[in-house]
Amino acid sequence: MGCKTYACLIRKHSHEARNPQCQWQNLRPRAADLKFILSAILAALMLFPCAEAYDPLDPNGNITLKWDEVIWSMVGAQTTEQGDCSKFKGNIPHCCKKTPTVVDLLPGVPYNQQLSNCCKGGVLASWGQDPAASVSAFQVSVGQAGTSNKTVKLPKNFTLLGPGPGYTCGPAKVVPSTVFLTPDRRRKTQALMTWNVTCTYSQFLVSRNPSCCVSFSSFYNDTITPCPSCSCGCHNKDNCIKSNSKKLHKAGINTPRRDNAPLLQCTHHMCPIRIHWHVKVNYKDYWRAKIAITNFNYRLNYTQWTLVVQHPNLNNVTQVFSFDYKPLVPYASVNDTGMFYGMKFYNDLLMEAGPFGNVQSEVLLQKDMNTFTLKQGWAFPRKVYFNGDECRLPAPDTYPFLPNYANIISVAYSTIGAILALMVLLA
Repeated sequence: MGCKTYACLIRKHSHEARNPQCQWQNLRPRAADLKFILSAILAALMLFPCAEAYDPLDPNGNITLKWDEVIWSMVGAQTTEQGDCSKFKGNIPHCCKKTPTVVDLLPGVPYNQQLSNCCKGGVLASWGQDPAASVSAFQVSVGQAGTSNKTVKLPKNFTLLGPGPGYTCGPAKVVPSTVFLTPDRRRKTQALMTWNVTCTYSQFLVSRNPSCCVSFSSFYNDTITPCPSCSCGCHNKDNCIKSNSKKLHKAGINTPRRDNAPLLQCTHHMCPIRIHWHVKVNYKDYWRAKIAITNFNYRLNYTQWTLVVQHPNLNNVTQVFSFDYKPLVPYASVNDTGMFYGMKFYNDLLMEAGPFGNVQSEVLLQKDMNTFTLKQGWAFPRKVYFNGDECRLPAPDTYPFLPNYANIISVAYSTIGAILALMVLLA
């Protein structure tokens, strides 16, 4: 997974500098796209998590960078600290820190603080889920960059938090200049300078343990295969809360902490998220599975969540109920991966732990008679990802197994014999 930052130096006082627009290219899945547009007077940053299915950015995320600049004003975002601006008299800059941390503004701010694609409270969807909601931008006026591409100092030490760690950003590299179209689309103008910064995402930088687990069940076996014990580590076991605890009625129990520390419901798996896959019905030409996602974190809800599943029969999905679905085809010859996500304004928000902390759907799949079977756990997913992080699956030998047909027949004959004997006695 990764992201890219594009920076464009634009002539000051130009019409295009007031409302710059950077072109972008679609990257491979598991990539986010981050664009940065710089001017001697004006700079704007646009963030695109344009992965097909991964890395939706959540509130409390921010961008930190090292830049030998003074930020005079910002639109669409703000720095968390002003820093020491004592050497300036009269007009005080917005920020004088050499390592500013920038956060998104909330929706509904006054119009004079907005620009296009800004002010989403730090919540961005993945590109494949909702392209319109996957773009965020802000604008910043700087004062020490000079007026040419020879005097501009590139920002350094980019850090993207979304909201926790996970991204590692490389140095800025100069690339071919970005081209802009005028409003009438009849003339092109060119930036004086463009650079990009590439950031890669690693789940292991976020945590040594998974952040979700998977459980299985089926119609042909009464056994439920739970998540493995301590699937997400048991380091939070001493601070968890039971589902019937009186502490849940205290005010502020659902308020997130600044360090994003979770408050989990006490479970044997100790995961914030559990995905349950149930093989529900086996028809002649189709079969149906039920998917349920449960949140066990009392301090965090998941806006515009995504669930990615790998299964060989996802190449023939007939209908998905209550979720939206999009196939992911990283290779032209392989179509075994798909993304499930919530319907807008219906269930795209997974609430915190509690009675409303779950979403569920069913998927109807058409059988391929050459491959379909209920034996050896074939009907269960090969891999599952929630919000881009891989979930821990049960051990294969614990999957619900298909009962032995011979045993079923012998049990059936024994039952019939007992009934006949009872009828003879009653007669």
